[in-house]
Amino acid sequence: MSMGTGGGIPGLRGADHIGITVPDLDEAHSFLVEVLGAEPVYSLGEKRADDDWMQRQLGVHPRTVIREIRFYRLGTGLNIETFAYDAADGQSPQPRNSDIGGYHLALYVDDMDAAVEYLRASGVEVMGEPVASRQAALGQRWIYFRSPWGLQFELVSYPDGKAYEAGASRLLWKPTDPAA
Repeated sequence: MSMGTGGGIPGLRGADHIGITVPDLDEAHSFLVEVLGAEPVYSLGEKRADDDWMQRQLGVHPRTVIREIRFYRLGTGLNIETFAYDAADGQSPQPRNSDIGGYHLALYVDDMDAAVEYLRASGVEVMGEPVASRQAALGQRWIYFRSPWGLQFELVSYPDGKAYEAGASRLLWKPTDPAA
């Protein structure tokens, strides 16, 4: 049953995973497992097609090859799928946050200062210092950091909730209370 109001995709329950194309699966594995604490679950072998399947199904050049796909579980709310592609028509640089299609992946932590200290001690590029949010997000702190291949991640923490929650009839999903 759909959890939304007023329509939407029938039976939608929520997000299952995020797929990330990486330049080096072993480097991504080390980062995801050793730095973020993800658990490797399974992998899939090469996928190629002699027809237009890759273009029709994935929107890539028809002769593109997926060398391998690996799946990881991260905490209580996110599975990560990593892809290694041999792109038949080359690869573009990843978009910045300000570009159309730009993105980042936000991870909740209980203790922002301990998490930032851990990332820095692990040699991860941490971008600036933790920022205290304002307005409806008052009570939240956040900071960005980068994976070895440049993907931007964000740490967020709001152990006492966010300001909007006091009068909200519907709350955003949060890892600290996944059933709510």
